[in-house]
Amino acid sequence: MGIVNAIGWLSLHGSKFTVLRQICNYIPGHMVPKQAQETGVDTKARIFSPWSHVVSLCYGQLTHSIGLNDVCDALQLNSGPLSALRGATPPARNTLSHANKVRDAAMAENLFWGVFKHLGEISPKFVSGKSGKRFVRRFERTIHIVDSTTIQLVASCMDWAKHRRRKAAAKCHVRLDLQSFLPRFAIVDTARDSDAKRAREVCAGIQAGEIVIFDRAYVDYEHLADLERRQVLWVTRAKENLQLY
Repeated sequence: MGIVNAIGWLSLHGSKFTVLRQICNYIPGHMVPKQAQETGVDTKARIFSPWSHVVSLCYGQLTHSIGLNDVCDALQLNSGPLSALRGATPPARNTLSHANKVRDAAMAENLFWGVFKHLGEISPKFVSGKSGKRFVRRFERTIHIVDSTTIQLVASCMDWAKHRRRKAAAKCHVRLDLQSFLPRFAIVDTARDSDAKRAREVCAGIQAGEIVIFDRAYVDYEHLADLERRQVLWVTRAKENLQLY
């Protein structure tokens, strides 16, 4: 699979720069070292720098890599183009695995919102979603979509994520802005709890007059009453066992 992704890397050359390089260019050069220092990641980085870690994760996401071998083998085969990305270096399997395990995930979260704010400053229309013709522009109110996805994990490595005897999984709850198609809030937690238990947190940032859409897994009557009190409009489906009087 590493060979396949190496070919995929070469196919990304649609212009002078690779797609990965174009994405990395949107990340200000000072931002990763700053976040690494603030979250303590820099104290755990010796050979494999925080910037190289970020580039490796971006590559894995961009190419839909399915494992450590997939990411590391492809980056090793393309160490030359990789070094052009501000000196990024390819990781060994154990190095990348260890970095993912011990480095604070808060750095990735802070980096996302930092880049989000940066893009909003240089291109307000990109963040607001006002550029381009989309059907949601017909609505004067902001529309949010809330949903979750389950991420299968290896039970022997992820003790915190065990939700069955021999299975482990994490659940990602996301609130998406339908105008910009960008996430506004996300929670990653174990798959143990139902979606309804996270409904209040995911919808906490929605303002009065805005619209939120979610499926019946998020239906919690106390939460719906809270949305009514906050003057937030909501759309969902009724549960099959719902009884109205």
